[in-house]
Amino acid sequence: MNYKLTAVITKEEDIFVAFCPELDIASQGYTIEEAKKNLKEAISLFFEHASLEEIRERLKEDIYITPVEVAVA
Repeated sequence: MNYKLTAVITKEEDIFVAFCPELDIASQGYTIEEAKKNLKEAISLFFEHASLEEIRERLKEDIYITPVEVAVA
C-alpha cells in the first residue's frame, strides 16, 4: 500500500528537521534531501512495526497546509 504524506521541512541552526503531520513523526539531516530521506525511513519503519490499531489511531487523513496572516502590534 502506498500513502501520500506531507513532509514539512524547517531549518534549525545547522540541521534540517523534517516532520510528517499525518503521523506525528519527525527526523533530521544536514541537508534537505537527507532530512527527507531520513523521514521516509522513519515512516517506513513505523509502518513495518506498528500494529493496525496504532496506525489507525495516529494516521490523520485530513491535513491542510495553508498560509495565515497575523497582524502584530
